[in-house]
Amino acid sequence: MRIGDQVEREEDGGAAWEGNSVQAAKLETTDSDLRMARLVRTIEGEIVPRLVLSRRVIPTAKSPAAPPRKRLNSTDINELVRLLLAHDAGVASAYVEAVRHGGVSLENICLQLLAPAARELGLLWEEDECDFMQVTVGLCRLHQVLRELSSEFRVGECEPQGDRRILLAPIPGDQHTFGITLVAQFLRRAGWEVWHEFPSRTTEIVEVLRQNSFTVVGLSVGTDTGLDVVAALIASIRQFSKNRGIGVLVGGPVLVDKPEIARLVGADATAADGNEAVLKAQQMCDRRPVLDAAN
Repeated sequence: MRIGDQVEREEDGGAAWEGNSVQAAKLETTDSDLRMARLVRTIEGEIVPRLVLSRRVIPTAKSPAAPPRKRLNSTDINELVRLLLAHDAGVASAYVEAVRHGGVSLENICLQLLAPAARELGLLWEEDECDFMQVTVGLCRLHQVLRELSSEFRVGECEPQGDRRILLAPIPGDQHTFGITLVAQFLRRAGWEVWHEFPSRTTEIVEVLRQNSFTVVGLSVGTDTGLDVVAALIASIRQFSKNRGIGVLVGGPVLVDKPEIARLVGADATAADGNEAVLKAQQMCDRRPVLDAAN
């Protein structure tokens, strides 16, 4: 029985990293669409995330704390999605700043607004309410909003400590990487050294892990149509990684409704959001020794 068939029989509730990957299964396979997909993958998967992670601004003095605000809800998320689709990133950033001034913490902005907005963009595509280009432009604008917040993420950021080294990568074929970029921010702030890979083949992930020692690898799984490929990748990671005791963390939209996929593909854990990703990664770091293979 294929893993994908088994998953269909196991319907449990749960959650995973929200808003990670918009499923690429609906892309047509014409030459023009393939060229557009490669262009978007380059822009979103390499250029925009590197701008996010390379931006270093000296933080200014903090403004007085705003009064507490109620938990963000679907109305806030829908409004941000509308702005991302209809206006440039500056308008969306202004809206996010207005929400922050209403008393919402940076952490809750990320977990309760940005990540759900990315997920909602993906649902709009799946339900044919927006086309591929509209969703891609919206996600690029969302990356820019996160870039505007990145300097504040670095306030109080810890220096990497001990064996806290993690590689984050989407499964090849996933077109959007907002969730991984967001998780990386939380991990860096918690003192992890984070590497990103945006591979075109699973062998590229294995090769990076073979040459470099990481305590944890985090994989974003965007669809449940290729779970046997994910399972084979994880098996190769355990066999060939320089650190033979490496922990494997998985997340992505497909795990929102089917968290049991983590067990089926051979991963150690899944996480609901950036905070939980930090917790699960630290747990693996604490209990898994670094067992570097001989060169």
